[in-house]
Amino acid sequence: MTDKLNQEVNPKKAGALKQHRLVGDNRDMQLVRRLLEQVAHSDATVLILGESGTGKEVVAQTLHRQSLRAMHPFVPVNCGAIPPDLLESELFGHEKGAFTGAITARQGRFELAEGGTLFLDEIGDMSLEMQVKLLRVLQEKCFERVGGSKTIQSNVRVVAATHHNLEHRVSEGHFRLDLFYRLNVFPIEVPPLRDRTDDIPLLVNYMTERLQQSGQQVAHLSDCALAALATYAWPGNVRELGNLVERLNILFPHQQVRAKDLPDKYRCNVDWVTDVEDSQVAEEAMLADIGIEERTMPLSPPAAVLGGEGLDLKDYLRRVEEDLIRQALDDSDWVVARAAKLLKLQRTTLVEKIRKFDIARTETVADF
Repeated sequence: MTDKLNQEVNPKKAGALKQHRLVGDNRDMQLVRRLLEQVAHSDATVLILGESGTGKEVVAQTLHRQSLRAMHPFVPVNCGAIPPDLLESELFGHEKGAFTGAITARQGRFELAEGGTLFLDEIGDMSLEMQVKLLRVLQEKCFERVGGSKTIQSNVRVVAATHHNLEHRVSEGHFRLDLFYRLNVFPIEVPPLRDRTDDIPLLVNYMTERLQQSGQQVAHLSDCALAALATYAWPGNVRELGNLVERLNILFPHQQVRAKDLPDKYRCNVDWVTDVEDSQVAEEAMLADIGIEERTMPLSPPAAVLGGEGLDLKDYLRRVEEDLIRQALDDSDWVVARAAKLLKLQRTTLVEKIRKFDIARTETVADF
């Protein structure tokens, strides 16, 4: 097993990264980019925090590409995937005969990453015994192979990542406080996908383009399908979105994926989106048949009077926005696509605002 794990990384493979790009214009992602730019040219240890599937390794790759070590290897290690009794050998290497099965000497990940970046993923799952040995390397910049006595100098930038709250792990006795301080020099938190659903269209386009470049046939998601995805909680984050996009491309090659085509769990809370999409498709077909294009009607905000006591501008603007959204929806008979055109908004943006203001359609019942 040790041989197999060592074969996964060599300097050539480590240098040939899958060029995953950090995608997203959300405010939290803009902050991540700024922090990467600030720390990239230093050798500071970086700790990347975030839930599983948020793209912590993509952040680490981006940091490496922007750093002065970009021409040297980027070597990832998943500390949670390697058995504790093999992790020391994987990180520091071993000499011939160091243990049963060690028929030749092997370089460890620290040696393979020399001059570059060593990415320690899921550092929170590392055993306390290994934490002591890692702390020594971080402090003294040297190590010995398992079964060896020769001291090897190390010129490696360490970037660690975890989905755990390390401070809680420290208080529970599962993580060393001194190692936490050594790793937590420059923390970067990656937001979960549910907090940046406005990035979903960009992520879907990026994932689709990558699949297309690999020769796969791809599908295209309608705006209503994207709006439905924006209401989902995404426990698996970007990784789950990527799996869904790949699945839809297999099921609907060269086709448009509508909201009703999504698996049930991605639209269970937004059945009205399917109704809106069906109305929109029928309406557009009818207009096309008779040769009429949709016309937009201007909307005007209510007049405001400041008065001697002033007003709460933030609250006033919120009420104006909500009122205009309600007007647009009423004028368009709750066809969200048409309401979005009236407001000069993307359909997905309007859906988010409807959810934000908790706007619901009210049915009028006539008295007989």
